[in-house]
Amino acid sequence: MKIERVENMCGGEGHVIIKRLLGEKELNGKCKMYAEVTLEHGCSLGYHEHHQNSETYYILSGEGEYNDNGNIRPVKPGDVTYTPDGKGHALKNTGIEPLVFMALIIYD
Repeated sequence: MKIERVENMCGGEGHVIIKRLLGEKELNGKCKMYAEVTLEHGCSLGYHEHHQNSETYYILSGEGEYNDNGNIRPVKPGDVTYTPDGKGHALKNTGIEPLVFMALIIYD
């Protein structure tokens, strides 16, 4: 398992902590990423578009604001988001506690 801290990911505020649960070998060319991601208080993942892949988030804990192609909505534990190929999204921690979610990027 590889853990990395990325500053200002996709132009977001603060940092993102990515715990990659599976490596390239286990993903077998079918997925780009399967990871647990943490946005601490005041941090965000900036708006970005997906090309030739799609991304799903499953919110585990915390609360945030999800930007789905310009449509902003709150997210909480148990919520699922999906961004298809050619569309974009962003996520911001709006609470005090860390916002933790699973991220799955699959190739289309």
